[in-house]
Amino acid sequence: MPTPSSQTPVPTPFDADKPMAPADLAAWNEQRIGDTWRVFRIMGEFVEGFERLSRIGPSVSVFGSARTPPGSPEYEMGVAVGRVLVEHGYAVITGGGPGVMEAANKGAQEAGGASVGLGIVLPHEQRTNPYVDHDKEIVFDFFFARKTMFVKYAQGFIVLPGGFGTMDELFEAITLIQTRKSARFPVVLMGTAYWQGLLDWIRGTLLTSGYISVGDPDLLSLTDDPLEAVRIIEAFTAQEGVAQNF
Repeated sequence: MPTPSSQTPVPTPFDADKPMAPADLAAWNEQRIGDTWRVFRIMGEFVEGFERLSRIGPSVSVFGSARTPPGSPEYEMGVAVGRVLVEHGYAVITGGGPGVMEAANKGAQEAGGASVGLGIVLPHEQRTNPYVDHDKEIVFDFFFARKTMFVKYAQGFIVLPGGFGTMDELFEAITLIQTRKSARFPVVLMGTAYWQGLLDWIRGTLLTSGYISVGDPDLLSLTDDPLEAVRIIEAFTAQEGVAQNF
């Protein structure tokens, strides 16, 4: 009986219907083994994140663009947000990078509060900003583990202008709330000129087309005032207490 070549399809030894060439099958099995070990790496990131963030106490996650230059109005708004949050007793959690993240960490650290940075390993280098406390930096390989940490211990989100990454974090937050997979924590958009068009589209297109429910746009608050943003979160904390979101 002739031996199958590396290109001759053979039945697979598991529940796949599609035959594979021996070389492809070998690569597939190698990937399966790698996936098994990857589970332990994922578990490790969750354990470290839960263990370290649980010590920080009530916190607020601040999001925004990594491209925001120092000295810009958005950067200074981020500094003010970080400072006011600390003055009201909250730790500040960011993605640990430059731009708005750096600004919020700077405001928090200069105000004498906890300044947390949840970094991510990316193909292109992204440095941790110098305003993250050295003992409060955590670097993740997996986006989904990192994103869980932004929500797990936060009493709310404050979202400054940003791009795709900021939009991803924003819409994941309101999706978790809408689907009741998390508590209805406050999500505050800062920058009326930047966000008003998005809110108009949510109400004028998503809502009127029936893709969201009547109360869903109310999941978002909008302000230009850092103190008002923190007061919205304070009102939630006063009503709901300090609780975890998951």
